Amino acid sequence: MKAVEASGLQAVAQLFHTFPSADGSAGGVTATVLLAESHLCVHTWPEKKAVTLDVYVCNFGGDHSTKARALMASLMQLFLPGKAAVNALDRGA
Repeated sequence: MKAVEASGLQAVAQLFHTFPSADGSAGGVTATVLLAESHLCVHTWPEKKAVTLDVYVCNFGGDHSTKARALMASLMQLFLPGKAAVNALDRGA
């Protein structure tokens, strides 16, 4: 939530769900943050040392792409992946 605020995007709601683990260790988490500009989703799999991050913004009424990229960069710094596949899709004209 701090990364969302620091990026300049506006969180309007959030939902976090923790999954139980099969072996008693920490389970995964799914987090969804509803943004005024669209959404952020985070899914973790501690047993696989994996995470997926989805930052989506609508640019209707203003270009939020820079803020979305800043949010993604902050999350990448938080998780510090050893390996990453990053895909960006610019939509519209």
